[in-house]
Amino acid sequence: MRRLLMVRRCCSGPLLLLLGLSVCLFLQTLMGARNRLMSGPRPAADLQNKGRPPQVLMEETQRWISTLEALQRETQVQFWSQKRRRAMVLTGRQLVSDPEVQLYQQVLQEMDYEVQLSRYAETSSFLRPNHGVRRWSLLVCLSSSERSCLRRISFSHLQHYQRVNLLPRVIQAFSDVGEGLCHFYTQLNLTGSELPMMPHACGSTNQNLQTSQAFFGADRHSPDGAPPTALVAIVNVYVLVTSVKPLTSFLHDVSVVMPNQEQLGQPTKLRNFLQQQLGPTVSHHALGQVKKVIGDVLLAALSTNQKEQTHSSCVLCYQLLTFTLLFRGSITPVVVQVETDLTFSSLSRDSFEGQITKDLILEETLRFLHLSAETQLSPETDTQEYGGCRGTLGLCLSVDEFLFMLQFHQQMRTHSAFQLMYPRSSSSSAGPFSVSDLLIQINQYYELQRNLSYITDHTEERTNQEPAVSPSQKVFDHGGPCLDPHLRQIYTTPPLTLTPPFSPWVKDYRAEVTFDTVTVRIRPQPVSAACRVHLDEHRGPGMANYPVGLGNSRISILVTDDSELKPVVMTIYTVHMYRESRPSLPMFGEHVTCGFLQDCGLLVQPGRSCGLQPLIKTLSPLQTCSSGHEPGRWVVPCLSCSDNRTCDWREAAWQPDSCYHPLVDRRLLQDCLMDRKVLFIGDSTNRGMMYFLMERVNSSLEDWGKAHDTLVYRNLNGDRTLVSYSYYPQFWLEKNQRPTFRQALLQLIGRSRPLVNSNRTVLVVGGVQWLNTDHLKTVREVLSSESLGDVLVLVKSLGMGFHLPVDGIRSLNLTEVQDLYRENQNVIATAMHHGWRSSGLLDS
Repeated sequence: MRRLLMVRRCCSGPLLLLLGLSVCLFLQTLMGARNRLMSGPRPAADLQNKGRPPQVLMEETQRWISTLEALQRETQVQFWSQKRRRAMVLTGRQLVSDPEVQLYQQVLQEMDYEVQLSRYAETSSFLRPNHGVRRWSLLVCLSSSERSCLRRISFSHLQHYQRVNLLPRVIQAFSDVGEGLCHFYTQLNLTGSELPMMPHACGSTNQNLQTSQAFFGADRHSPDGAPPTALVAIVNVYVLVTSVKPLTSFLHDVSVVMPNQEQLGQPTKLRNFLQQQLGPTVSHHALGQVKKVIGDVLLAALSTNQKEQTHSSCVLCYQLLTFTLLFRGSITPVVVQVETDLTFSSLSRDSFEGQITKDLILEETLRFLHLSAETQLSPETDTQEYGGCRGTLGLCLSVDEFLFMLQFHQQMRTHSAFQLMYPRSSSSSAGPFSVSDLLIQINQYYELQRNLSYITDHTEERTNQEPAVSPSQKVFDHGGPCLDPHLRQIYTTPPLTLTPPFSPWVKDYRAEVTFDTVTVRIRPQPVSAACRVHLDEHRGPGMANYPVGLGNSRISILVTDDSELKPVVMTIYTVHMYRESRPSLPMFGEHVTCGFLQDCGLLVQPGRSCGLQPLIKTLSPLQTCSSGHEPGRWVVPCLSCSDNRTCDWREAAWQPDSCYHPLVDRRLLQDCLMDRKVLFIGDSTNRGMMYFLMERVNSSLEDWGKAHDTLVYRNLNGDRTLVSYSYYPQFWLEKNQRPTFRQALLQLIGRSRPLVNSNRTVLVVGGVQWLNTDHLKTVREVLSSESLGDVLVLVKSLGMGFHLPVDGIRSLNLTEVQDLYRENQNVIATAMHHGWRSSGLLDS
């Protein structure tokens, strides 16, 4: 009668006639399908019979799977599946530029979701009570918005098609009731010896981890340097719980391992680590013990609060957990920490390993859950009164169980990085056939199918979840050619807001940073470990602290195939960055000119003035400077020399104390460089001078870049001037592979020939920090041996260099900077001694 009333209610009303007919047909189809399931195969006795041959078990389970697939096809509601679904992502305190937020946007949009971002549940217009709960299909609550979701969302009133990335019962069970004591321990009155787990293992406290690390400090080395025979390690494993009742959980194949006394962990496949430590046979049992220990802990934790299960709960919700395991010489670990989120605190933050591993697991979770599956119940269908099967024979599925079974079946037939952890075969009960028993049989069916489908070595572990082309396999399995030359993500610190948002298929991006941002640490991550990534050039680093100059700069990311003797560039991504100028106040009314010799926090020349000082202008006319190393200072207009925030730093300029450097007229400069060859050797400071000269001569700069090799430009000044450049030192190479200064200079001369031994050939030498008197001696020797002793030599003496932690460049402390200043005086004196003073000396 209740079903008849429900059908009558949903079919009444002329305005809803079309929708009512569709819903009524859906209900009739679902009821008929359910009856067939009730009257179908009854495996309660047969499948529990452990003596049945595998072939018989496989055939009977296959009939159940065929029934599920038929039901899945019959219960698809076509008119609803045509509507695009909405995913809500609550970011909390995380920025839109955060890689985790971008990952959810990218993956969910690929799954045809309309993604909406909001900070908290209270501020989301789609989660307000007057809008109802039927406006979204997926709700993702990031860690800083988790409490907001738990307060706002009524999990017992969610629709069958709605999914949240939280399971309140799991969160409560592993909550901290004080000093890390797990909540479920207080509910079960456990003392700590009943489970392979430390009682104080919940919350953010790390006392157990410190105790575990102290265990590593004990003398556990075998005598005479023999290798230890027992497994000693701390391992973080990542668990996905998709159901509380029946308990269903999966183990991801990537873990973070800290073996022995190592302080930092390494992301690796748990299966590979155990096999390396224990061998193929023992590692198989060790992996089984890991699954058993975590399964026992989950089963105990979620066996509390059974009263909460009397009401409807979220069928498709899920929860990710981090279990920290301690191996103390046995293959059976102890749980020392449980966190209701993915954590990677043991990984180095500078290398982005934690974020990369987290993104991999999150992406594989979304794809494993089959969020893009077409089978969904219509949200217009009232299913609260449907269920409560009264059959007494066979297995009867409620609507919740039916939807969960469909999802589980889809997960089992898909290659993934997740392995079924619970229910396991040993957990099968001797009582009536249950949903958990059916899950076990479906798992074993696909496990047997895959083991029969692949020819594997007898020492290799065989599971139904051996990943084929999962993202984690591409990242952690090295070797082979680069078949997918794309980036998975571009990781930066601070996070850059890329325009457009990152996608592996988009190659050009723009980003803006504030004036205070002077370096960006960048690590592009390729989709496949078979591909290599280099910044700016073929041999550039894969990760670096990148100095950001004012205005525009560019970072080129090369994805290469290094499987051949000569690397091949497969794809190039480009990030165009713009750094804002120093914030300056507009000059209203009177202003003063201030001089700046050195920073008071970096006294290079003790005893001389520091900071902004009023500049006293001389009344006598200034003469043209006769050399490039005249003493001077920076000058800048300010409202007050006592406050550098009142200065217009856009107008800052270098000014010698007793002379001035005139800006040469372009026509005169062109005439001066007619039929000359100008050779530059040095670092980026010399390269910048070269590009400035080229722009002044040609009125524009058509070709420029942060090259780190040899360049030759022959199209200057109406093809009457040649400019060449050689980068030195090549700091990114190993010391034994770097060209010497002599080799770099000879290569530059060879690429620039023919050369004349007169002032028609100009050599500009210099850089920051690395230049010393030995280099000037080498210049003298090489020019003499190449019969170029009469060429014009200009020396750009030492610059103070970088005070930023830029990869490959040694930043100096105060004492080292003062020593560098004294070395600079020696460089100037040596250049003058070689007779290069009349040629001009450029002092930076």
